[in-house]
Amino acid sequence: MNNTDALEALEPLSKTKKKQQMQELQDLGEELAELSGDWLKKIDIPEHLRDALQQAQRMNSHGAKRRQLQYVGKVMREIDPEPIRAALATIRGESAAEVARMHRLERLRTRLMEDEKTLTDIANAFPGADLQHLRALRRSALKEQEGQKPPRSYRAIFQTLKELEAEAGAAAENEDGND
Repeated sequence: MNNTDALEALEPLSKTKKKQQMQELQDLGEELAELSGDWLKKIDIPEHLRDALQQAQRMNSHGAKRRQLQYVGKVMREIDPEPIRAALATIRGESAAEVARMHRLERLRTRLMEDEKTLTDIANAFPGADLQHLRALRRSALKEQEGQKPPRSYRAIFQTLKELEAEAGAAAENEDGND
């Protein structure tokens, strides 16, 4: 920290700056309130904030919802917003790691579509993989491509690979926690 940073840290925040920070937290709270219940459960937030967000989601009256979101902003002042911002970035797919993960899964799907022998690589990487299901999805996706039909099976392959990777990540975390 240099001298100007140290001086700024000692000076009290201006009223305008405080209002800007409060508005940013309220906007962050609004973004959280727009998430589905499943996504909200995946973000590590205090229980009283989760309750306030769920209450805001249930409100239909514009004025009541606005007041509830102001309350959410107030609650947000008590906690560190950075982990929440990071979690929202991941959900929106903005994190570089998440983008790289999606690209890796897309490449794996493309390899599978081009060559069925890729199933061996998938079996090695994900021992719990249902290879019969993946093989059936691959055949169905190829038929969809030939018939120029909507790519339902093609998308299902991606979702299956995504789930396999998530399960493998969870298993790895459990192993790390048990050591």
